[in-house]
Amino acid sequence: MHQTWPIMVEKKGTLVIVELALLLLLPLLSGALDIVKAREIAARYNVTCILVFGDSSVDSGNNNFIVTTIKSNFLPYGKDFFNGRPTGRFSNGRLATDFIADAIGYTKTIPAFLDPNLKLEDLPHGASFASAASGYDDFTANISSVLSLPRQLKYLMHYKVKLRKLVGQKRAEDIIRTAVFVMSMGTNDFLQDYYLDPTRPKQFTVEEYQNYLVSCMANAIQTMHRLGGTKLVVVGVPPLGCMPLVKTIMDTTTCAENYNKVAVSLNSKIQEKLETISTTSRMETAFVDAYGIIQNAINNPALYGLSETSKGCCGTGTIEFGDSCRGLETCTDPEKYVFWDAVHPTEKMYKILAEEAIKALAQKLRV
Repeated sequence: MHQTWPIMVEKKGTLVIVELALLLLLPLLSGALDIVKAREIAARYNVTCILVFGDSSVDSGNNNFIVTTIKSNFLPYGKDFFNGRPTGRFSNGRLATDFIADAIGYTKTIPAFLDPNLKLEDLPHGASFASAASGYDDFTANISSVLSLPRQLKYLMHYKVKLRKLVGQKRAEDIIRTAVFVMSMGTNDFLQDYYLDPTRPKQFTVEEYQNYLVSCMANAIQTMHRLGGTKLVVVGVPPLGCMPLVKTIMDTTTCAENYNKVAVSLNSKIQEKLETISTTSRMETAFVDAYGIIQNAINNPALYGLSETSKGCCGTGTIEFGDSCRGLETCTDPEKYVFWDAVHPTEKMYKILAEEAIKALAQKLRV
């Protein structure tokens, strides 16, 4: 039987946040749910805007416009995006947040806030403030000279100023209040920070560092709430030990369990904190179990039409990502692959993530 992975949902009272999370993850339906349902939910809660924070899993191109080496605005990245155009997304096509926007019917992509070509009239439907290589820990972002989470939140303030000028203060406040905030990060805090740089291991044990990351997340959520946010979906950390790059470094053909245990533990702490936040504030929160969904796809690829779970589509698929993937040959059919490069998922995997999440939510809603 096709297993679905649960999504932990925190909410005081009703199932409103479940429906909001359902709306968020509806994008990538391949018949799992009718797109009409997404638009019904959007209309019911007046959701027209998605605001995105995080790392390369949700960066739609902000790093193109800052001084950093962490970029993907070159082929083969984006080869399956509209017109085969690289945009700075670390995948072959669209990200989950792009499909989210498409599902509710206002735009087919979520633009990068720093893109100078961003049109003011597109602001009411959302923006991504995310920055590849960022994390909950400011130090993680500083290592690669990318946008830290507090910096991303400062750009949210700039967004609000522009939005007020465009639609007026009351309408701007309403848009922020009904917007769905998405936060997706945590991977780089370990893979590019704790396990590579000596600074944090001297200051924290692994568990202490996880607690520190969760406190950084909680501070960010407080800021979001203060700026008018009321609805938040947090995407959990994926199975770090199953990334092709990690397996290459660890010289193993199977997932590195010590890395996976760290991801499981961090996700558990994130869920606990979200539960506390949802019961002590008016912030509605939901948690998406990316770990379980990706792990299930790796363990049962045939269920999803996949066949390659051990390496990425770019180059050898074992070490290349970012600049080392530039101009390389790719696999003939990325639809069969979990990973696009040695770190990041394919567009197909983003679809699987959403489809499995939708199934779990539909069970809760009896949809």
